[in-house]
Amino acid sequence: MTSAATAAPAPSSALRNPGFRIFLLTFLLAMMADNVEHVISYWVAYQKFHSAALGGFAVVSHWLPFLVFSVPVGALNDRFDSRRLIQCGMVLFIIASAGWGYFFVTDSLQVWHAMVLLTLHGCAGVLWSTSSQMLLYDIVGPVSLASAVRLNATARYLGFLVGPSVGSIIMRTLGPTWGIFLNTVFYLPLLLWMTGAPYGRHFRGAATGPKRAVRGLADIVQTVRDVRELPVVAAMVLLAGAASFFIGNSYQAQMPGFAQDLGHGDPGLTYTLLLGADAAGALLAGILLETRGTWLRTEVASAIKLAFLWGCALFTFSFMRAYPAAIVVLFLAGFLELSFSSMTQALVQLNAPDAIRGRVLGLFSMSASGLRAFSGITVGLLGSVTNIHVSLAVSALAFVTVAGVLLFRRRAQSTAVG
Repeated sequence: MTSAATAAPAPSSALRNPGFRIFLLTFLLAMMADNVEHVISYWVAYQKFHSAALGGFAVVSHWLPFLVFSVPVGALNDRFDSRRLIQCGMVLFIIASAGWGYFFVTDSLQVWHAMVLLTLHGCAGVLWSTSSQMLLYDIVGPVSLASAVRLNATARYLGFLVGPSVGSIIMRTLGPTWGIFLNTVFYLPLLLWMTGAPYGRHFRGAATGPKRAVRGLADIVQTVRDVRELPVVAAMVLLAGAASFFIGNSYQAQMPGFAQDLGHGDPGLTYTLLLGADAAGALLAGILLETRGTWLRTEVASAIKLAFLWGCALFTFSFMRAYPAAIVVLFLAGFLELSFSSMTQALVQLNAPDAIRGRVLGLFSMSASGLRAFSGITVGLLGSVTNIHVSLAVSALAFVTVAGVLLFRRRAQSTAVG
């Protein structure tokens, strides 16, 4: 069975749209700031507490708000102006960075302070992420949507690449205290542009059909029922959820420990390079997919295969003891993650009904981001009981098993139809 239901139309480049170019640049700056904050705060917290459990909590608290609030935030986007919700997210990011700065200045940081700030950062992320995806569709429309999603995901990983480098430079020149205060400035361009950006349903005054009330858990249940009737969306939500549940980005929060175990020079430098390798691989994937997108079709089977290989790469990394080999494997992992994650998101965007687009994107965000809270348990807290290498290996193996089952079922269905 082929068809337009399982593959996105060949899009024109979203970069031809001037509004999208501004959106992409401001998004990149905000994503860079997000990662600069991670680099500075994770490193200071690690040096102060040396706690794998706190690293695990960093993952749980960062992503738990996505699990709880993604669908409600999506529902709010169906009813209210997405631009204002994005601005709320930027304000919370600024408060979080300023909060870290205060505790650095006073040298009064305690574990519970770090827990509160990490949770606040997670709440900012869910407001920003889900609302940005909603606005993205309005900026470029369906023809350029696959390109826009891919470029947006590339900007996200470019933020991962630039953020550690900028964060490292800032810490070495200004120190973590003034560096974290400087970081608040990087959120301002998106915050200010959203004030009058000429996009969104509310800007256009577009009719969107009957609006369901925001009903918490009942809303999530109803959205799940709606998505079950959309096979492509359901498959991508399941795949993204499995990746997030078992692995997510929890290994990144534990990267200081991996860097120290690799024992190659200054742990701060190796920490930065390891994060940079993962992001650099993703950046290359984004460039190749945007410039030579015909070599990899946007379809369900391709997404599952790429996800399977990503899990294999991280399983391999968990056993790395040679620093150069670890860099290569993480580069490959980043390439594969960008490829499959942008593909899953594009397929969801292209197949989501307009009347409930916000809720569907919220459910995808809950699955792709919210379930990462549990990866904090599998990789972080389990790592405090065993070690982070064993916990990552077990988690990656579990995901590879799930992806393998999904791929087998997909092939069996294709054979039956054929």
